[in-house]
Amino acid sequence: MACDRHDTPAGSGRISNLGIMARGEVRADGTVPTARERGYARRIVNRLASRYPEIATALEYANPFELLVSTVISAQTTDENVNRATPELFARWPTPDDLAAADPEDVERVIFSTGFYRQKTRSIIALSQDLVERYDGVVPDEMAELVTLKGVGRKTASVVLAEAFGQPAIAVDTHVRRITNRLSLTTEDDPTRIEQDLKALVPRHEWQHLSMRVIQFGRDVCSARKPRCWECELARLCPFEPKSLPPD
Repeated sequence: MACDRHDTPAGSGRISNLGIMARGEVRADGTVPTARERGYARRIVNRLASRYPEIATALEYANPFELLVSTVISAQTTDENVNRATPELFARWPTPDDLAAADPEDVERVIFSTGFYRQKTRSIIALSQDLVERYDGVVPDEMAELVTLKGVGRKTASVVLAEAFGQPAIAVDTHVRRITNRLSLTTEDDPTRIEQDLKALVPRHEWQHLSMRVIQFGRDVCSARKPRCWECELARLCPFEPKSLPPD
């Protein structure tokens, strides 16, 4: 059974040291996870790693710029839809300089099938202009810099850091939020606070692949409406109720 932060063994304390917080050692509420809580998280991480030993984003990209743009476009659509649109996009505008100078209507036509195409066009042109004007056309490899780009939040930045640069980062999307709450790894709803809770529980060397494993697990097993609890290797650990039953 999971250890909920509101009913944890003795040893969980509140702390305000900002240096420790920056290293991912405390949760969003300022408490330090107990050894029991970290052990529970480790069992979950290990089982997901066994299920998905090799995992990476399904987005197709050749460099950090392409991944950054593709991740922005992937909002509210599938990776498959993005991958159908981006070959033409990057063939016509392969660099930040090219996309920064693109005619918005031309870009809209190329990414129309991904939905919200006007907003996405504004975002990817604006972030390209940011890259050209502030970073000489090079995608930065620091969270603090990535999130200053127009249209780039922590989730997108974390994907780029983990996938393109191999850095420890945790991206929190709807799958990660749903599943980590079901597993009582967090009780938070805000993505930034969920990210901090997970970083406090999971060893740093596991951060890079954790999000993609949880996301794929959400697609395969732990869906929003009817999770496939009957075939879930985490079912005995998971406190989520009621468990779904197999179809007749």
